[in-house]
Amino acid sequence: MTVAHNPSAPFAHTIRPRHLDRLVIVYVRQSTAQQVTGNRESADLQYQLRSRAVEYGWADSRVVVIDDDQGMSGQSIEGRPGFPRLLAEVSLGHVGIVFGREMSRLARSGKDWRQLLDLCAIFGVLLADADGVSDPTDPSDRLLLGPCGMMSEAELHVLRSRLPQGKRDTAHRGEAFGFVPTGSVRTADGGVALDPDEQARSAVRLMFEKFAELGSARQAHAYLVRNGIVLGVRSASGPDKGQLTWRRPRLGAVDDRLRHPFYAGAYVYGRCVADPTRRTGGKCGRGRPGLRSGSA
Repeated sequence: MTVAHNPSAPFAHTIRPRHLDRLVIVYVRQSTAQQVTGNRESADLQYQLRSRAVEYGWADSRVVVIDDDQGMSGQSIEGRPGFPRLLAEVSLGHVGIVFGREMSRLARSGKDWRQLLDLCAIFGVLLADADGVSDPTDPSDRLLLGPCGMMSEAELHVLRSRLPQGKRDTAHRGEAFGFVPTGSVRTADGGVALDPDEQARSAVRLMFEKFAELGSARQAHAYLVRNGIVLGVRSASGPDKGQLTWRRPRLGAVDDRLRHPFYAGAYVYGRCVADPTRRTGGKCGRGRPGLRSGSA
């Protein structure tokens, strides 16, 4: 079905019948899980772009919302199933326009932004945000759209450069904890205290006693498994955050706990650094951590 072009509709000089005959993609993304749950206003504004598309002339049935990347950073395409889906729909010629509240919602990587921009230019797809509609095939619009990726990437770089300094300042106060070891819990003031569950404390105590008695982590682990001893672990994130779960001890976990400086009364921070050369293709993360020479 061909949609009639309305010359009085917003941006009628840019939005043509060939665009109205195709789908609208409304791309919705928040950078972190905390933003998804705590910043509902931003999400609502992004979902409202659906009505903006209808106002511009598209039928509501032609609007597709892609919100698979909620809680995902835009710094890379990895780990974002929604963005490859968007690129695929554009490449198949199904899309007439892509809506995003801000261009930084679509991508904060210059490489990913250029890929989207080039595909939109090839397949005649418009880009729209809160400021209006742009045509990547128009030289003037392309001149404005090009730097958007660089600006978003630079903004992300500034934001990320502030985080390490903040973490170092927190570490110097002895308050930076990625997670607390088994048998301990975080307190309301940001400190660490013994787990209130007596069984959880006793299991850790027994693990150290058997290590001292038997002389190795492997033998201590074998004793725990042989006698059905489980360790109490509190979830650090997710819906069960803070809840105590009981797990059968693994040798690696026992060895890590026996080596943890916290049990010796020492506070450390920054023992490991990510190694980008060890990244696994198609997976999130910055690579397997490697040991650092120093720590805070």
